Amino acid sequence: MALDQVCFGDSAWSAESWGEEFARLADDRVVLVADEGVAVGYVVLLVPPDSEDPVDLLRIAVSPAERRTGIGGQLMTAALRHCAGRTVLLEVAAGNESAGALYSGFGFEEISRRRGYYAGGEDAVIMRRQEEKVDE
Repeated sequence: MALDQVCFGDSAWSAESWGEEFARLADDRVVLVADEGVAVGYVVLLVPPDSEDPVDLLRIAVSPAERRTGIGGQLMTAALRHCAGRTVLLEVAAGNESAGALYSGFGFEEISRRRGYYAGGEDAVIMRRQEEKVDE
């Protein structure tokens, strides 16, 4: 929760929200944590049981002191490995160029925008990564 507060400020999830996420781990939530003695990054996925439904990457964060060290890429690799073969959706603030570059580097493409979605009028960019189905 402290890392979420540092990374997202006023948009950080509340203790209640985090409690709900952890309560759903057995159902449809996956939380992956990068741990260097303390949590330095995390990713939260909503993974519907039906493999035809897209996975939502709900949250990804890396401690400011650990950014540009590859931890974000490692978390994304682990997250995508967890939901291999499935479509993954995420949302990012249009002005968050470093996150947008990370996502694009992993094959995400912009599919939509929510105009003025964030405080201050910033757009939310909806991105999708779609893996080709391989016939076995």
